[in-house]
Amino acid sequence: MPKLLIVLTSHARLGDTGRATGFYWEELAAPYWAFRDAGIDVALASIAGGQPPADPTSLHEEASHNPSAVNRFLGDATAMAALRDTPPLEGQAPDDLVGIFIPGGHGTMWDLPESRPLAALVGALFEAGKPVGAVCHGPAGLVGARRADGRPVVEGRRVNGFTNAEEASAGLTDVMPFLLETRLRDLGGRFESGPDFAPFAIRDGNLVTGQNPASAEPAARHMLDAVRGR
Repeated sequence: MPKLLIVLTSHARLGDTGRATGFYWEELAAPYWAFRDAGIDVALASIAGGQPPADPTSLHEEASHNPSAVNRFLGDATAMAALRDTPPLEGQAPDDLVGIFIPGGHGTMWDLPESRPLAALVGALFEAGKPVGAVCHGPAGLVGARRADGRPVVEGRRVNGFTNAEEASAGLTDVMPFLLETRLRDLGGRFESGPDFAPFAIRDGNLVTGQNPASAEPAARHMLDAVRGR
């Protein structure tokens, strides 16, 4: 049965800060349950395989402070088993997928842009007209992807992601290997954004992007419409 693939970062270090990073919990959990509850078969993968690192700042010790989707994921044995043992991205076949979705977390800024298997998979799905989605720093996984003619997949498309202003507010402008908004613009993306840290997601054809953690759920809704051909 064709599945929607969620791809997670395997990078755990926040530059030279000595701090941990990885994927952001809400950006995994909210889309995961949106897809599953819509009857879509969902699979997880990561750049290196195994258990992807989670950004510790994206999970609260007090469960009541977490988004409900996060607590639901943490309490689901099947979901947690899949997360503990993800297959590596290499070897995933475009024909087996209905689409791909890339959650963020600052870890994505290091390993996603360098992943040739991810670039190839995103490019193949995009060219096939299948939905390609990403949220927050997840669009870092789009920057290496090219169309069959060599042009970036984001060129000429409405796109967004974690903004330069949001990165500055997080105090990480000088820690990042590059600024995501700047890179997407440099690649020819028609970058659009909403207010800092507020929900904002856009769809341009089969390309879906969301701006920040609060945008995970609206980005997932756009993905569902794209998967259903709406």
